[in-house]
Amino acid sequence: MANDSPSSPATIRVEVAYAQPDRQLIIPVDVSEGATLEQAIIQARIQEQFPEIALQTAKIGVFGKLSKPSAIARAGDRIEIYRPLLADPKEVRKKRAADGKRMRRGGGDLEPENR
Repeated sequence: MANDSPSSPATIRVEVAYAQPDRQLIIPVDVSEGATLEQAIIQARIQEQFPEIALQTAKIGVFGKLSKPSAIARAGDRIEIYRPLLADPKEVRKKRAADGKRMRRGGGDLEPENR
């Protein structure tokens, strides 16, 4: 008989993704049904390629939506490990306002009007 016996757990395929500005990696991995996101990341061994990943403090998500490491992985999930932001968007906006720059629609800076 094949591995269809009740004693062998079913497996699902997920992907574990991590990116740096110049490099990204997506690792397909088969995990036991009921595995957590954290277990899938560990099983993918992505930290061998990116030792800077601190799994204890890293934010993770599935398809761009933040999730807890203890969440259960589902077949087809892309589990993403997020890097910390280099600049806080709120601080950038505050600095821009303090510098007197105005924003136009579309996100670009406008020069102050000379009248």
